[in-house]
Amino acid sequence: MKLEDKIRSNIESFTGDSIVSASTIGGGCISNSLKIKMNSGADYFLKVNFSTPADMFFKEANGLNELKKSNSLRVPQVIMAEKNFILLELINQGNRVKNFYEDFGRGFALMHRFTSNSFGFFEDNYIGSNKQINIPQKSAENNWVKFYFNNRILYQLKLAEKNGYATSELAAGVSKLEDKIEKILNETGENPSLLHGDLWGGNYVVDELGKACLIDPAVYYGHREADLAMTKLFGGFGSEFYSAYNEAFPLAPGYEYREDLYKLYHILNHLNLFGRGYYQQAISIINFYANRF
Repeated sequence: MKLEDKIRSNIESFTGDSIVSASTIGGGCISNSLKIKMNSGADYFLKVNFSTPADMFFKEANGLNELKKSNSLRVPQVIMAEKNFILLELINQGNRVKNFYEDFGRGFALMHRFTSNSFGFFEDNYIGSNKQINIPQKSAENNWVKFYFNNRILYQLKLAEKNGYATSELAAGVSKLEDKIEKILNETGENPSLLHGDLWGGNYVVDELGKACLIDPAVYYGHREADLAMTKLFGGFGSEFYSAYNEAFPLAPGYEYREDLYKLYHILNHLNLFGRGYYQQAISIINFYANRF
């Protein structure tokens, strides 16, 4: 990919350094990724996309900076963000150390101990390329169940209706779920934890020291069980990750029962991103919980 002159100019003006080379490297499915080498010898990671919403990279930068505040797991430093690109510290990838998953699990638990007074975030952001609504209604600032249902499940249902993926079966199931969700989630009273929001195997890298480094977040403050459930959506991490996490920050009884309900948000989001292949999985989870109690 050729580096656009305007992007080159913006980076060079901001850093006070000239770009010597730009080479394409592996990246996500949404944006183009490049390694930028500067005249000073510095290397950066550049993510470019001309079709994303104008605020997407600014929101990503804010999410990365929020994760960094927890001083838990490594997060790439944000150099600059603009409408069509984000420039980050380049993470040189290495091989996992022997206790990789144990260290990762303990670090993730430490991140979740970084808390807020209310659920959500100061701004909405993105989960994939879909909007993630983080601004809570007043009644949900301190009520996780209301926040999760309204800002996560109900919003995705409305998006599915707009996209033509919703059916009367899906709408009826979500309505039935609304009547049961208070009992199912059984609010534990924990303070809202800092969440990565979209952590799976593709949203962390192994750095040059063999440790985990978080990337591509969908940050907000919520119940930590929601973050852990997402890690299991595509097969999960090593069992050592979860054992170390639970040892460092024990989970409330019944978390495994609640897990699929937290996966539902992401399955509905995938329905809206990628189509009907995720419909039946969403229905199965909804029916399982909606028919309880």
